[in-house]
Amino acid sequence: MVFIAPGADVSPDAAIGEGTKVWHLAQVREHAQIGVDCIIGRGAYVGTGVQLGDNCKLQNYALVYEPALLGDGVFIGPAVVLTNDTYPRAVTPNGSLKDAHDWTPVGVTIQEGASVGARAVCIAPVTIGRWATVAAGAVVTKDVPDFALVAGVPARRIRWVGKAGVPLELTDDRWKCPVTGDLYVEVDGVLTEA
Repeated sequence: MVFIAPGADVSPDAAIGEGTKVWHLAQVREHAQIGVDCIIGRGAYVGTGVQLGDNCKLQNYALVYEPALLGDGVFIGPAVVLTNDTYPRAVTPNGSLKDAHDWTPVGVTIQEGASVGARAVCIAPVTIGRWATVAAGAVVTKDVPDFALVAGVPARRIRWVGKAGVPLELTDDRWKCPVTGDLYVEVDGVLTEA
């Protein structure tokens, strides 16, 4: 069963998966596709045609602009912004108000299991890799590799993280998750599961 709180604005043209909860003041636009067992927090915005996989969480006041694509198990922290305009302007060069035909939206892609911390901004078009973590307040201007922990303005990789989200520890020639014991191998700046 889908739960839509009073005061949420959900387009009848949006597809909402079973078990998903849409909280107060959230807006889900037409043709958005939201998977099963997702949580759309208070005041969150899901743009036209945005796609969310299963088990995603959009925390309060997150702004996910079209044409964003989020994989399964993605976490979007409070007040995160996923942009969609490479050269934003309110008006055209002749001074008239821009409309939907005056620009081409570009999206942010966030792959399976990745997390974006509170108030981070992802500048489209970027891809956040599988199980990566974007630190709170970071500004992402370049693609983030799988399992990378990025922080800062602009965001840079500072550590590797595993599926549990905690930093990995280097043991011999492999990286190890202190929570799960999973092992990873780094080759030429790319981390893969061992």
